Amino acid sequence: MTRMRAGWAAMPLLMLLALLPWTEAGAQEAGSSALRGRRVVDEWCRLCHLRAGQPPRQGMAPAYETIVRLPGRDEAYFSRFLHEDHFPMTTFRLFENEKQDVVAYLLWLQRRPQRR
Repeated sequence: MTRMRAGWAAMPLLMLLALLPWTEAGAQEAGSSALRGRRVVDEWCRLCHLRAGQPPRQGMAPAYETIVRLPGRDEAYFSRFLHEDHFPMTTFRLFENEKQDVVAYLLWLQRRPQRR
């Protein structure tokens, strides 16, 4: 059974985001699971979450780079979060492998040095 995907109007933006530079070294460091998780986040989550360095805007969720640094954010937390409904966020029904990849991406972001 196929899953309906929302946001077709945003596809040109999403395609542009996929072309943003992610250095080869960073890609190798992240591993394939984190790379796939980044793609899931870019496709389904980035329309509502700020990008790192953007000023806060009403109605926008925090940047992932901020979220991953909050106390208690570990693999168990991220995994549990992705298995629960979390309103007012849109609840996308991700496949289990997509959830695992998103967790890998968030953990990779967490380990990265903060940019100043």
